[in-house]
Amino acid sequence: MFNFIAASLLNYLLVNVLRPKGAMDPASAKFPETTNLPTFHEMLEPLGIAFSKSAPVNISLLIALLACVLVYILMWRTRIGYEIRSFGESPSASVYAGISPLKITMIAMLLSGGLAGMMSINNTMGESERLIINSIEGAGFIGIAVALMGRNHPFGVLLAALLFGFLYQGGGELALWMSIPRELVLVIQGLVILFTGALDNMIRMPVERMFIRAANRKEA
Repeated sequence: MFNFIAASLLNYLLVNVLRPKGAMDPASAKFPETTNLPTFHEMLEPLGIAFSKSAPVNISLLIALLACVLVYILMWRTRIGYEIRSFGESPSASVYAGISPLKITMIAMLLSGGLAGMMSINNTMGESERLIINSIEGAGFIGIAVALMGRNHPFGVLLAALLFGFLYQGGGELALWMSIPRELVLVIQGLVILFTGALDNMIRMPVERMFIRAANRKEA
Protein backbone atom coordinates (compact mmCIF):
# COMPACT_ATOMS: atom_id res chain seq x y z
CA MET A 1 0.00 0.00 0.00
CA PHE A 2 2.98 2.31 0.36
CA ASN A 3 3.28 2.25 -3.44
CA PHE A 4 0.40 4.73 -3.71
CA ILE A 5 2.05 7.06 -1.18
CA ALA A 6 5.35 6.92 -3.10
CA ALA A 7 3.58 7.51 -6.44
CA SER A 8 1.69 10.51 -5.06
CA LEU A 9 4.88 11.97 -3.58
CA LEU A 10 6.68 11.53 -6.91
CA ASN A 11 3.83 13.25 -8.75
CA TYR A 12 4.03 16.20 -6.37
CA LEU A 13 7.79 16.51 -6.77
CA LEU A 14 7.64 16.33 -10.57
CA VAL A 15 4.88 18.92 -10.81
CA ASN A 16 6.05 21.38 -8.19
CA VAL A 17 9.77 20.85 -7.56
CA LEU A 18 11.65 18.98 -10.30
CA ARG A 19 9.85 20.36 -13.37
CA PRO A 20 12.01 22.90 -15.24
CA LYS A 21 10.72 26.44 -15.53
CA GLY A 22 8.57 26.97 -18.59
CA ALA A 23 8.01 23.24 -19.18
CA MET A 24 4.44 21.97 -19.43
CA ASP A 25 4.86 18.22 -18.99
CA PRO A 26 5.34 16.91 -15.43
CA ALA A 27 8.88 15.58 -15.76
CA SER A 28 12.36 16.42 -14.63
CA ALA A 29 15.02 17.97 -16.81
CA LYS A 30 17.15 15.78 -19.05
CA PHE A 31 19.89 13.92 -17.20
CA PRO A 32 23.51 14.78 -18.11
CA GLU A 33 24.80 12.67 -20.99
CA THR A 34 27.44 11.13 -18.75
CA THR A 35 24.71 9.49 -16.64
CA ASN A 36 22.85 7.88 -19.55
CA LEU A 37 23.17 4.14 -19.96
CA PRO A 38 25.32 3.07 -22.93
CA THR A 39 23.33 1.39 -25.68
CA PHE A 40 24.39 -1.74 -27.52
CA HIS A 41 25.11 0.41 -30.56
CA GLU A 42 27.59 2.51 -28.57
CA MET A 43 29.22 -0.53 -26.96
CA LEU A 44 29.57 -2.61 -30.14
CA GLU A 45 30.54 0.17 -32.54
CA PRO A 46 34.20 0.33 -31.37
CA LEU A 47 34.42 -3.44 -31.98
CA GLY A 48 33.25 -3.05 -35.55
CA ILE A 49 29.95 -4.84 -34.91
CA ALA A 50 26.91 -3.24 -36.52
CA PHE A 51 23.87 -2.78 -34.29
CA SER A 52 20.74 -0.75 -34.90
CA LYS A 53 21.15 2.78 -33.59
CA SER A 54 17.40 3.16 -33.08
CA ALA A 55 17.10 0.04 -30.89
CA PRO A 56 16.56 1.06 -27.24
CA VAL A 57 18.38 -1.96 -25.79
CA ASN A 58 21.19 -0.93 -23.47
CA ILE A 59 23.50 -2.27 -20.81
CA SER A 60 20.58 -2.84 -18.43
CA LEU A 61 19.93 -6.09 -20.34
CA LEU A 62 23.32 -7.40 -19.22
CA ILE A 63 22.58 -6.24 -15.67
CA ALA A 64 19.29 -8.18 -15.75
CA LEU A 65 21.06 -11.34 -16.96
CA LEU A 66 23.66 -10.98 -14.21
CA ALA A 67 20.84 -10.51 -11.67
CA CYS A 68 19.27 -13.80 -12.82
CA VAL A 69 22.54 -15.66 -12.21
CA LEU A 70 23.09 -14.05 -8.81
CA VAL A 71 19.51 -14.75 -7.70
CA TYR A 72 19.90 -18.40 -8.74
CA ILE A 73 23.12 -18.71 -6.73
CA LEU A 74 21.49 -17.00 -3.75
CA MET A 75 18.29 -19.06 -3.77
CA TRP A 76 19.72 -22.50 -4.58
CA ARG A 77 23.32 -22.40 -3.33
CA THR A 78 23.18 -20.51 -0.03
CA ARG A 79 21.66 -21.11 3.37
CA ILE A 80 19.61 -17.92 3.36
CA GLY A 81 18.15 -18.90 -0.01
CA TYR A 82 17.13 -22.28 1.39
CA GLU A 83 15.45 -20.56 4.32
CA ILE A 84 13.56 -18.21 1.99
CA ARG A 85 12.32 -21.10 -0.15
CA SER A 86 11.40 -23.14 2.91
CA PHE A 87 9.45 -20.28 4.44
CA GLY A 88 7.65 -19.73 1.13
CA GLU A 89 6.67 -23.39 0.86
CA SER A 90 5.52 -23.87 4.46
CA PRO A 91 5.72 -21.07 7.04
CA SER A 92 4.67 -23.31 9.93
CA ALA A 93 7.24 -26.00 9.11
CA SER A 94 10.00 -23.44 8.70
CA VAL A 95 9.18 -21.87 12.07
CA TYR A 96 9.29 -25.35 13.65
CA ALA A 97 12.75 -25.79 12.08
CA GLY A 98 13.98 -22.60 13.75
CA ILE A 99 13.71 -20.13 10.88
CA SER A 100 12.76 -16.60 11.94
CA PRO A 101 9.69 -15.37 9.99
CA LEU A 102 10.51 -11.69 10.64
CA LYS A 103 14.10 -12.07 9.44
CA ILE A 104 13.15 -13.95 6.26
CA THR A 105 10.30 -11.54 5.47
CA MET A 106 12.53 -8.48 5.80
CA ILE A 107 15.36 -10.02 3.76
CA ALA A 108 12.96 -11.12 1.00
CA MET A 109 11.32 -7.68 0.89
CA LEU A 110 14.67 -5.89 0.69
CA LEU A 111 16.00 -8.17 -2.04
CA SER A 112 12.84 -8.07 -4.14
CA GLY A 113 12.46 -4.32 -3.67
CA GLY A 114 16.07 -3.73 -4.70
CA LEU A 115 15.70 -5.88 -7.83
CA ALA A 116 12.43 -4.17 -8.74
CA GLY A 117 14.00 -0.75 -8.24
CA MET A 118 16.92 -1.67 -10.50
CA MET A 119 14.42 -2.21 -13.31
CA SER A 120 13.63 1.49 -13.33
CA ILE A 121 17.13 2.43 -14.47
CA ASN A 122 16.22 1.15 -17.94
CA ASN A 123 13.22 3.48 -18.14
CA THR A 124 14.72 6.56 -16.51
CA MET A 125 18.42 6.46 -17.44
CA GLY A 126 18.23 4.37 -20.60
CA GLU A 127 14.98 5.09 -22.45
CA SER A 128 13.54 8.48 -21.46
CA GLU A 129 16.80 9.78 -19.91
CA ARG A 130 14.77 11.76 -17.39
CA LEU A 131 12.29 11.13 -14.60
CA ILE A 132 8.68 11.12 -15.77
CA ILE A 133 5.32 10.22 -14.29
CA ASN A 134 4.41 6.55 -14.63
CA SER A 135 7.83 5.69 -15.96
CA ILE A 136 7.38 2.05 -14.96
CA GLU A 137 4.27 1.73 -17.19
CA GLY A 138 2.63 -1.02 -15.15
CA ALA A 139 5.76 -3.16 -14.98
CA GLY A 140 4.92 -4.20 -11.42
CA PHE A 141 1.77 -6.05 -12.39
CA ILE A 142 3.48 -7.51 -15.48
CA GLY A 143 6.26 -8.70 -13.16
CA ILE A 144 3.72 -10.68 -11.14
CA ALA A 145 2.54 -12.38 -14.32
CA VAL A 146 6.13 -13.06 -15.39
CA ALA A 147 6.96 -14.59 -12.00
CA LEU A 148 3.81 -16.73 -12.17
CA MET A 149 4.62 -17.97 -15.64
CA GLY A 150 8.29 -18.52 -14.80
CA ARG A 151 7.42 -20.57 -11.71
CA ASN A 152 9.55 -18.25 -9.53
CA HIS A 153 12.73 -19.69 -11.05
CA PRO A 154 15.33 -17.24 -12.43
CA PHE A 155 15.67 -19.12 -15.73
CA GLY A 156 11.90 -19.44 -16.13
CA VAL A 157 11.44 -15.77 -15.26
CA LEU A 158 14.04 -14.86 -17.90
CA LEU A 159 12.16 -16.76 -20.62
CA ALA A 160 8.80 -15.38 -19.50
CA ALA A 161 10.20 -11.83 -19.43
CA LEU A 162 11.50 -12.21 -22.99
CA LEU A 163 8.09 -13.46 -24.11
CA PHE A 164 6.23 -10.56 -22.52
CA GLY A 165 8.84 -8.16 -23.87
CA PHE A 166 8.26 -9.45 -27.39
CA LEU A 167 4.50 -9.18 -26.90
CA TYR A 168 4.74 -5.62 -25.57
CA GLN A 169 7.19 -4.32 -28.17
CA GLY A 170 5.60 -6.25 -31.02
CA GLY A 171 2.15 -5.04 -29.99
CA GLY A 172 3.34 -1.44 -30.21
CA GLU A 173 4.74 -2.01 -33.70
CA LEU A 174 1.54 -3.71 -34.88
CA ALA A 175 -0.61 -0.94 -33.43
CA LEU A 176 1.53 1.62 -35.25
CA TRP A 177 1.83 0.01 -38.68
CA MET A 178 -1.19 -2.29 -39.02
CA SER A 179 -3.85 -0.44 -36.98
CA ILE A 180 -4.27 -3.41 -34.63
CA PRO A 181 -5.71 -2.32 -31.25
CA ARG A 182 -3.14 -2.15 -28.46
CA GLU A 183 -5.67 -3.82 -26.17
CA LEU A 184 -5.25 -7.03 -28.19
CA VAL A 185 -1.80 -7.39 -26.67
CA LEU A 186 -3.36 -7.30 -23.20
CA VAL A 187 -5.81 -10.00 -24.27
CA ILE A 188 -2.94 -12.20 -25.47
CA GLN A 189 -1.04 -11.61 -22.23
CA GLY A 190 -4.14 -12.56 -20.26
CA LEU A 191 -4.57 -15.77 -22.25
CA VAL A 192 -0.91 -16.68 -21.72
CA ILE A 193 -1.28 -16.17 -17.97
CA LEU A 194 -4.55 -18.11 -17.95
CA PHE A 195 -3.25 -21.21 -19.70
CA THR A 196 0.21 -21.29 -18.12
CA GLY A 197 -0.69 -20.21 -14.61
CA ALA A 198 -4.30 -20.36 -13.54
CA LEU A 199 -5.13 -23.57 -15.43
CA ASP A 200 -1.85 -25.28 -14.51
CA ASN A 201 -3.18 -26.99 -11.40
CA MET A 202 -6.41 -27.94 -13.15
CA ILE A 203 -4.42 -29.90 -15.73
CA ARG A 204 -1.36 -31.03 -13.81
CA MET A 205 -3.09 -32.48 -10.76
CA PRO A 206 -5.40 -34.87 -12.70
CA VAL A 207 -2.45 -35.97 -14.84
CA GLU A 208 -0.35 -36.62 -11.74
CA ARG A 209 -3.16 -38.66 -10.18
CA MET A 210 -3.49 -40.65 -13.39
CA PHE A 211 0.20 -41.55 -13.38
CA ILE A 212 0.09 -42.42 -9.66
CA ARG A 213 -2.86 -44.76 -10.23
CA ALA A 214 -1.09 -46.35 -13.19
CA ALA A 215 2.06 -46.91 -11.07
CA ASN A 216 -0.01 -48.43 -8.24
CA ARG A 217 -1.72 -50.84 -10.66
CA LYS A 218 1.66 -51.85 -12.05
CA GLU A 219 3.01 -52.57 -8.57
CA ALA A 220 -0.14 -54.51 -7.65
